[in-house]
Amino acid sequence: MEATMTKGRPLTLLLKFVIPIFLGFIFQQFYNMVDTVIVGRYVSPTALAAVGSTGTIMFMIMGLANGMTTGYTVLISQKYGAEDYEGTRKAFVNAILLGIISTAIVTIVALMVMHPLLRIMNTPEDIYNDAYAYISTICAGSIALIGYNLLAASLRAIGNSKTPLYFLIFSAILNIALDLVFIVGFHLGTFGAALATDLSQAASAVLCTIYIVKKVEVLRPKKTDWHLRRDYSLKQLNIGIPMALQFGITASGTMVMQSSINIYGSTAVTGFTAAGKVVNLMTAGMPSLGQTMAAYCGQNFGYGDLDRVHQGTKDAMKIASVYSIINGVLSVVLLPIIIGFFFDKGVDVTAYMPYARAYVIACVPFYIPLAMIFIYRNAMQACGYGKTALMLGIIELFARFFTAFLSIRIHSFNLAVAGDAAAWVTAGIFSIILYLFVMKQLRKSANEPNW
Repeated sequence: MEATMTKGRPLTLLLKFVIPIFLGFIFQQFYNMVDTVIVGRYVSPTALAAVGSTGTIMFMIMGLANGMTTGYTVLISQKYGAEDYEGTRKAFVNAILLGIISTAIVTIVALMVMHPLLRIMNTPEDIYNDAYAYISTICAGSIALIGYNLLAASLRAIGNSKTPLYFLIFSAILNIALDLVFIVGFHLGTFGAALATDLSQAASAVLCTIYIVKKVEVLRPKKTDWHLRRDYSLKQLNIGIPMALQFGITASGTMVMQSSINIYGSTAVTGFTAAGKVVNLMTAGMPSLGQTMAAYCGQNFGYGDLDRVHQGTKDAMKIASVYSIINGVLSVVLLPIIIGFFFDKGVDVTAYMPYARAYVIACVPFYIPLAMIFIYRNAMQACGYGKTALMLGIIELFARFFTAFLSIRIHSFNLAVAGDAAAWVTAGIFSIILYLFVMKQLRKSANEPNW
């Protein structure tokens, strides 16, 4: 099911490729949402707040996984686009070995810093134990998360976006079943929700492994491939580390933002958590387009066609603009309906709505700048400019930090929840400036005229 993206109309290719990735993100958001729904309904609203209070840490872990794996697999798409199939296979094996080393580092460091991190984030005492049980279990199972993301990104790098979707759907269904068993059946609370997530992600990783070995000859490793190659490692780390650091820095900013929200108590955290799930669901198309651009631009850059790279970014922004407007309206309209799913019928949802509505209203006008970040950042990374991601991450960090600091000084919840919007619009503007600079440099090095 591999597919080349170096020929054909870019808009059509992007739409065909992004739809399975988008559906995958929807399912991923869905089964993350199921954790909070089941916890909120069958444990307590404070347990829901506990899971929500770790959302930024979860974002960091997932961001590190996505950053590393997407960065490590850019070389796969470049080799595949250049029709260097032996190099494609070797780049895949090298990515696996780097992924194993990275997973060990992330897991050990995360578990070591978790207690002080939750304290620094002003985690309320009434939800602290549940929060630690949830996030420490997620950290312990990060090998499953990173493993699936690496294998799925490798398949997308060679043009296969459908197979990872099928495995993710299976994982989502399995997660729901395990949630019900661990939370409702065994009463394991937030620990059970995290355990269900770890096991379902592990199942997806195993299925991806079996599929690649059985069906994907271009990626199927040979015995002689299992060693790190210095030239490949340098290229993959040059892209993967800045991408991972970018997500880490961005997550640091969201943790600062979460800290400013935590001071308003568990009710505010619960409302913000529920609204965050709505926004994540409605913006799932943005990271989907980002992953699409990583594969599309990587293949076309490897093929040596900068015109197609540029045309692809323009077409991706057309898709993103329409998507952002439609989903911005849906975010506001569907907010009261979706939030109701998070609580048992006996819970008065009206207490949480003002906090939830404040966050959604702050975010909706800036969906398009958020899409710009994903599209231009991944396009630049696919062309070998990994450090641009780090620059954008720093910009996001400063925007969130400034907003959070100001909100604490004037004690404004509305300003506290505007941290994401401030980061999106600031980094969005800088992303297009950086992109135009990068494309000018690429044109210059290729001795081609600018557009």
